[in-house]
Amino acid sequence: MISMFSNHFFRWTEQLKKSNYEIYWVDVFDSNTKVKKIDFVNQIIGWRNKVKYPGKYFIKQNLPGVHNLIIKINQRDLSTTVEKIINEINPDVVHSFIMQSATTPLIETMRKFPEIKWVYSAWGNDLYYRQQNKQDLEKIKKTLPEIDYMFADCLRDFYVAKEFGFKGTYLGTFPTGGGYEFDIYDPYITPIEERTTILIKGYQGKLGRCNSVLRSIIPLRNDLKKYNIIVFGATKEVSDFVKKTELNHWSNFKMLLNISHLEVLKLMGLAKIYIGNNISDGLPNTLLEAIIMGAFPIQSNPGGASEEIINEGVNGFLISNPEDSEEIKMQIIKAVNLQQELISAVNYNLENIKPKLERERVKNDVIKKYQLIENRL
Repeated sequence: MISMFSNHFFRWTEQLKKSNYEIYWVDVFDSNTKVKKIDFVNQIIGWRNKVKYPGKYFIKQNLPGVHNLIIKINQRDLSTTVEKIINEINPDVVHSFIMQSATTPLIETMRKFPEIKWVYSAWGNDLYYRQQNKQDLEKIKKTLPEIDYMFADCLRDFYVAKEFGFKGTYLGTFPTGGGYEFDIYDPYITPIEERTTILIKGYQGKLGRCNSVLRSIIPLRNDLKKYNIIVFGATKEVSDFVKKTELNHWSNFKMLLNISHLEVLKLMGLAKIYIGNNISDGLPNTLLEAIIMGAFPIQSNPGGASEEIINEGVNGFLISNPEDSEEIKMQIIKAVNLQQELISAVNYNLENIKPKLERERVKNDVIKKYQLIENRL
């Protein structure tokens, strides 16, 4: 397995804990940190720097030119390192997670081992956003024809991959970190009729468009006065925006910065409405979490990914233009005024979508996909 240091990766890999596969992980950016939750995996860390040198962080902060020169001399190449490891352990399968960091850098290495099956997992913006960059697209087109098998977090990315040369076997659409353990999260679910919170994902920047949502609620002060409005994971751009608006003085408005994954799930279990808005994503994990925790989702739909799980007006609302605050405002007005329809939508999600996201169910399906590869070796 080739992946960056990521909780999504760790949660995915945990699914294989009792699978009897011998698993190795190369940390592509080499955090040089052992991960306890995947202690059944042979973790290849500490590979990047040839020698340790004193004053590393001081040089990085104060002498960037010197730092870059040292990197060129002192750091090992990922592709060369992976080739060395492949020769040592002779794996049946190499599984790369994310195109730019863990797949395209390995193309020349993997061409040397045509007998090894190459699996690729597409996450989030991995293909949909990156295809818009000419240099990234050239690498994507060069790499995809070499891939034997593919997972993705949305079906959209399978079609993107096919367009740019993937001819292998699609193993299916799965959440990036696998399913959810309902016995942990269900105690935090409040009945929808008792909820009075609107929860907003607070990302604003290259891809996130939280501020478009905040602009949309400013004219709705009277409509939303009975709700607690909470922005979680608020970035600096969001904080700066709020300080310049009347939201900064609303008694029912609150921003939360860095909170744990469990705290996010607890908030979802209190939220009547959840709003996530961005210009590019796969199938957002926070959307899935809103669904399993019984919040009504209003979600942007870049490239049609979110509509794979949200049927407009049946089990949530879709934002067609994430930059259009007027559109978002109208979706929020509908959600707060159509109370019975909102309750019906949430119940639909809990009965029809949530069971498909249960941890053990997803895990069993994932293991079957690895077994399919194994049977073809």
